[in-house]
Amino acid sequence: MDKQIIINRLSRLRESMKKEGIDAYIIPSSDHHLSEYPPQCWKDREWISSFNGSAGTVMVTADHAGLWTDSRYFLQGSEQLKGTTIELYKMGMPATPTIPEYIRDHKATIRRVGFFGKSMSAAEALGTQNALAPYGIEVVWNKDLIAPLHEEPATLPMFPFYEQPLKYAGMSVADKLSLLRKTLLADGANSCIITMLDEIAWLFNVRGTDVLYNPVGIAYGLVTPKAAYIYTMEGKIPAELQASLSEAGVMVRTYNDIYKDVTGLTAEEVVLLDNARTNYALFKSIPAHTPRVIKTSAITRLKAIKNAVEVEGYRKAMQRDGVALTRFFIWLEKVLNAGGTPSEYEIGVKLAEFRAQGDLYVSDSFSTICGYNGNGAIVHYSAQKDSCKRVEKKGILLLDSGGQYRDGTTDITRTVSLDGNPTARQKADYTRVLKGHIAIARAIFPQGTRGSQLDILARKALWDVCQNYGHGTGHGVGHFLNVHEGPQNIRMDENPALLELGCFTSNEPGLYIAGEYGIRIENLILCVPYKETEFGSFYAFDTLTMCYLDNNLVDVSLMTPEEIKWYNDYQSQVYAEVSPSLTAEESAWLKAKTAPLSA
Repeated sequence: MDKQIIINRLSRLRESMKKEGIDAYIIPSSDHHLSEYPPQCWKDREWISSFNGSAGTVMVTADHAGLWTDSRYFLQGSEQLKGTTIELYKMGMPATPTIPEYIRDHKATIRRVGFFGKSMSAAEALGTQNALAPYGIEVVWNKDLIAPLHEEPATLPMFPFYEQPLKYAGMSVADKLSLLRKTLLADGANSCIITMLDEIAWLFNVRGTDVLYNPVGIAYGLVTPKAAYIYTMEGKIPAELQASLSEAGVMVRTYNDIYKDVTGLTAEEVVLLDNARTNYALFKSIPAHTPRVIKTSAITRLKAIKNAVEVEGYRKAMQRDGVALTRFFIWLEKVLNAGGTPSEYEIGVKLAEFRAQGDLYVSDSFSTICGYNGNGAIVHYSAQKDSCKRVEKKGILLLDSGGQYRDGTTDITRTVSLDGNPTARQKADYTRVLKGHIAIARAIFPQGTRGSQLDILARKALWDVCQNYGHGTGHGVGHFLNVHEGPQNIRMDENPALLELGCFTSNEPGLYIAGEYGIRIENLILCVPYKETEFGSFYAFDTLTMCYLDNNLVDVSLMTPEEIKWYNDYQSQVYAEVSPSLTAEESAWLKAKTAPLSA
């Protein structure tokens, strides 16, 4: 994009701010439903800055603009902000102030701060207000200054919802509503407001195509002791689906009626409110007389625990995904051996083509990250069709990709040596990442464990040589839903959510050498029972992702016998589960790739 366009947009925003008497305006990455990946019509942060990472917040003042983002996007942000006059603020670094701290430090010129309450969570809005209140700084939350500036009016997507049938969902809408109401009562509440699109999709067994890669549709929800509502635009719910929802006790209402209905809540409705998953405008709509219980969304907690049908669906989807990846890597090897140099972008397209040949494939689960050599060090690298690198038969390729299947969602990263002759340093780096990956995969832990308590297992081999990575080790994964979901995760930051039986989490330690290469190894793991002892219940992980690991990158001398055994067992399992769906030639290729390591 021409950076002058961004400069002009910033200028027009500043004019609007001046008219409204607003000294600083905050533009988060989320939309009215707090989505990580908003539909095109609500990508305000990207529109004002050109930065298209999935996480980041822009703040604009009369004479300054900044983007705050995390370590996954430091390199990408630095590149995309060049020429825009927007400064990059690296979140988590000691010298980087938070947005409220920046405002506080400039309180002489910033007296009124604005943001649009529909696009910010109640938690973030309240946190900002509480941080600024001691300094007498006023917060204006109901001003949408971005939408009027768009060259063309934003148009909401009108793709229809469709049903996620019971054979894939594993639980009916009526049963989910019953379970939700029981959970709300156990939490001391009886009602909930639903902002998040994946929560709508899970609860009502519907899916959509309004957001790229995420099979969700735009809607709100409201559940009370006696009623359940889904709020969306007219025409988005076909008659047959509406009849099915009605039979389950769900009424369909007009999209914006959610605000009126929330305003009409009584003192009898006790609302379970998740401030991190409720937009601030809905939060402000709740009457003062309506009691509130502040807690993590009941739907988020229920959705994270997969039922037996969903687990079986994941297993089948992982097997088909493994077949697609095997055939893709065979193709890539043949192309490179023949002297071909496919681009990073072309590789992503080709991988999607192999996935699309499998049953129940719907789309990719996110934009493929294909980083060759130095680009692999950009954690969330996005290959641009006209400017990305061409891949040769040398160096290292990092490939992070996933698929949306009707019976499950996949997310996998493999790092491979393209000529089979990596340097000793590359092998040592890869093996330390591998040791962390294996440590998580082999973990045994007591009931009640949090992800932050396991994270050190993934980093220990790296920390021993003063290396580290800036992103989390694992995130929750939806079932034919968003590839990122909560509440559980595995990362250094404290998160009170427990690792529960039936939850799916990624296992993806990494290491990034700027300008040279990136390494990441990612599988999806299921929390399963391990053993009952006099000390309580113990859990473990079952690795479900089925794709070979590159033997060429392993320095066996750095591994313990237990790690080598896990590695060889995994490779053997990959071959056993994937090879029956391959041709004889493909099976022989995979057999060689999964040959056991020896000490």
